[in-house]
Amino acid sequence: MPRDHIVDFTRLVPDAQPPKRADRSAAGYLPSRAVRYCEALTTATSYGYWVFPPLDIQLVWDGEEIFWSYAGADGWLPLTGTESQAAQFPNYADLFDATVPEELRGYSPPFLTAMPEIGGVQIWTGLLARTRPGWSLSVRPPVNLPTIPGFMAWEGIVETDIWTGPLFTNARLTRTNLPVLLRTDTPFLQVQPIPQVAFSDQVLSSYRCGEASELTGADWAELGHVLLPNPDREARQGQYAVKVRKRRSSSLIVELPDSAVPDQDGTPARLNPSL
Repeated sequence: MPRDHIVDFTRLVPDAQPPKRADRSAAGYLPSRAVRYCEALTTATSYGYWVFPPLDIQLVWDGEEIFWSYAGADGWLPLTGTESQAAQFPNYADLFDATVPEELRGYSPPFLTAMPEIGGVQIWTGLLARTRPGWSLSVRPPVNLPTIPGFMAWEGIVETDIWTGPLFTNARLTRTNLPVLLRTDTPFLQVQPIPQVAFSDQVLSSYRCGEASELTGADWAELGHVLLPNPDREARQGQYAVKVRKRRSSSLIVELPDSAVPDQDGTPARLNPSL
């Protein structure tokens, strides 16, 4: 698989919608004032890529069993209570066998799999994902988009630089006897590239909580810029956004140094103090 980008997606299901860069306005769901002034909110919203279901489906959980359906299906299809506890993407197994090397034929990834947890279901996106060495993918619900009623995706971080496999999510159905609709035009996941150094023990152990008495005069002056009244309310609202945007426009995108990449044995590399 090519490594020309930080993240490379591959569609195994040809009709699956490609991932899309997440939008700063959350597809219009954020209020216009937030889009204009709140750089923190829009940065979080646009961080990563939206991933869509490869097929319009409905899931229903009666408190014990899970059923699913799609356009063209003959009613509700059982997911739990079957021998495999799984379902193939409709009409996909033969296509998979015609695409892959001979040794992989007959092993197409399941589209849906019932999990042992109550109401739990695993859903394949129809995609593969791979990242550059030292980068992982956070798989989570879309940021600042309305939640899908009755559906909660669990969050996970996958080290996709050393694991090539189907990009899927584990989720839980949270209501009973009412269908949960997943649509191909609505993102149900957001995947975010993260350098592995960011969640290493060395980085996450590097924190402290000080006391107000330790703040310097310069610290208090900076706080004053935030707290003291400003006659120009609009200017005050946009100060943070202006500072951040100026810094971004003047910064150069550079490759991470080798020290930010885990060692070959999988252990986190030592941090470069200059980072």
